[in-house]
Amino acid sequence: MVKNTGWISFKCFYDKYGHLVPVEGEQDIPFQIKRVYYIYSVDDGVRRGFHSHNKLEQALICIHGSVKILVKNPYESENILLDDPTKALYIGPMVWREMYDFSSDAVLLVLASGHYDVGDYVRDYSKYEKAALNYFKRGENEGNEHTVCNF
Repeated sequence: MVKNTGWISFKCFYDKYGHLVPVEGEQDIPFQIKRVYYIYSVDDGVRRGFHSHNKLEQALICIHGSVKILVKNPYESENILLDDPTKALYIGPMVWREMYDFSSDAVLLVLASGHYDVGDYVRDYSKYEKAALNYFKRGENEGNEHTVCNF
């Protein structure tokens, strides 16, 4: 996986009444959840995102349907399919992301470590690349890297 990204797996309980997937901040999610939002009804062919965050951490869960996520840093990139509501894609600081190929019924839930802060966004890729090269060179990502795990 791309540095500063990883999988988070959730428990799933099911019986004749349906499925239940509990998600708790600082237990299942490796940060305190300060913001929650979701994206749905994305038109066919639309790509979203095109940014990174200086400090924000996020967990992306496709709770219905499917969506693809491009995650990259100056050294590597990966296209990831989200289609399982019992798994989240962790994206740490300084990882560029683009969301695309939303199924018509997709609902993408995003859990964030901070409140909305326009100053934390890096939307210009050339500026991002310079900052990310510095960030990864200095090792600022230590402690933010997650791989397939349960917290």
